[in-house]
Amino acid sequence: MRTRSLALAAFFGFAAIATDAAQAASEQVGEVSTAFRWVGRNDRVVVEAYDDPKVEGVTCYVSRARTGGVKGTVGLAEDRAEASIACRQVAANLQFVGKLPLQEDVFTERMSVLFKRLHIVRLVDPKRNTLVYLTYSDKLVDGSPQNSVTAVPVSASNPIPLK
Repeated sequence: MRTRSLALAAFFGFAAIATDAAQAASEQVGEVSTAFRWVGRNDRVVVEAYDDPKVEGVTCYVSRARTGGVKGTVGLAEDRAEASIACRQVAANLQFVGKLPLQEDVFTERMSVLFKRLHIVRLVDPKRNTLVYLTYSDKLVDGSPQNSVTAVPVSASNPIPLK
């Protein structure tokens, strides 16, 4: 019975990972190796690009640790909660797809099989007409206060549409 429960948990965990990958829509820009592993992939820092789905012309670059070894290679390792973010305007003009809430979880991606997630949150600072992006990780029982923040100022001639 216990084996069956573990098999079901693993199945749903892998199904959730596949679903998250489609939602996050990240593109790996590059990676550097940080620690050699005899078996499996090395520990590394990866840099991924995320295009904001509601603000055409903004891309967020997130760097974070990825655990290697056997567990990391098969997707069972729990990655560290440390991440850094830099969002930039990558088009001549920003275009908004609808009205934006003052705060929205733009991207989430699993960092472990079941309980840990990376979040990228967009906050709108209407007084300064600026988009602020925050990255952090949470865990079902014990989240991490480690975070990183960046801002993308928007031209005064292009006010941010708010909900």
